[in-house]
Amino acid sequence: MDGGIYDSDHEDFRDAVGEFLRREVWPRTDELIAGHTIPRDLWLTAGRQGLLGLEVPEEYGGSAANDYRYNAVLIEELAKVSMALASSFSIHFDVVAAYLVTMTTEEQRARWLPSFATGESVTAIAMTEPSAGSDLAALRTRAERTGDGWVLNGSKTFITNGYSADLVVVAARSTPGTRSKGITLFGAESTRPGFARGRKLDKVGQPEADTAELYFQDLRLPEENVIGTVDRGFVHMMNGLPQERLGSAVANLAHARQILTETLEYAKERHAFGAPIGSFQHNKFLLADLYTRIEVTQAYVDRCVMAHTHQALTAIDAAKAKWWTAQVQNEVIDHCLQLHGGYGYMNEQRVGRAWRDARITKIWAGSNEIMKELIGRDLGL
Repeated sequence: MDGGIYDSDHEDFRDAVGEFLRREVWPRTDELIAGHTIPRDLWLTAGRQGLLGLEVPEEYGGSAANDYRYNAVLIEELAKVSMALASSFSIHFDVVAAYLVTMTTEEQRARWLPSFATGESVTAIAMTEPSAGSDLAALRTRAERTGDGWVLNGSKTFITNGYSADLVVVAARSTPGTRSKGITLFGAESTRPGFARGRKLDKVGQPEADTAELYFQDLRLPEENVIGTVDRGFVHMMNGLPQERLGSAVANLAHARQILTETLEYAKERHAFGAPIGSFQHNKFLLADLYTRIEVTQAYVDRCVMAHTHQALTAIDAAKAKWWTAQVQNEVIDHCLQLHGGYGYMNEQRVGRAWRDARITKIWAGSNEIMKELIGRDLGL
């Protein structure tokens, strides 16, 4: 069933993205996995294709689509290749873009956005700390005022694009003794003294995404690198999280749908006991169940995409979309692996890699448990 939220322009864009992926990415998937990174030449190619500046104003080299559906189309197509690809690129063009476009000064936009749109500058966002995961108000990275700016000290972990990022949006505590009211956002260029990267983290899945620890030791930043309002960083992050969680939901569902589509073909071709395994009643009923879960979930995600396109998506609806799609994604792909039998457990099989890649989606962007807590509070509980 077509949800009807995309018009011919969106589908033309989808075709262009698909062609880019077939030409530039699919032939290199093994290379990306082995290298544990997305090479800079791929970022630059994506920039030339106009894929990184969907929210960037035209005067800075973007397309200023002003329509979240284009973001959703791009995330869907990336997730069909792998969750890591969708995560790494969407952190840049979907998550960080929102901060750099809507919360910056004219000078900051002129300084940061042109290279952002071309892929010459890769970005990341540094919220999570070793001692504070989903509890963003408990972060300990400190930002202290000096005569001409700020000095940052602290560390961040699990930062997607952290190993290769040129510019990182950093959340730091600017007023001691407070929680959410004393946090400020900064743009930190990786070339500045005091900015250091730890090891590239060895994750269970998504090896293509370079995820790293970041350290700040007397990192000096000028006043001109403050993003938004001093001490209002927590509010800025809360305003940005619905889009990040919706992007996660879009990726979760597209990833699961792609693996399910591939599993259906496998079930038609793989024979056991003289018949295709998909013809056995249990497997037939299971596939009917999985397809129904995907389609019903898609209806809700499409509704959320349209709401966000019209700037009407609530934080609670985004939380519902994030946790539910993560749950459906993991359940669907687990069944898909089971249908592949022993072959599904092999690293060279896409279904096995997808199974590992999907597990983090119930944790990142706010764990599923935190999403349910938010929804429960909204119910008055």
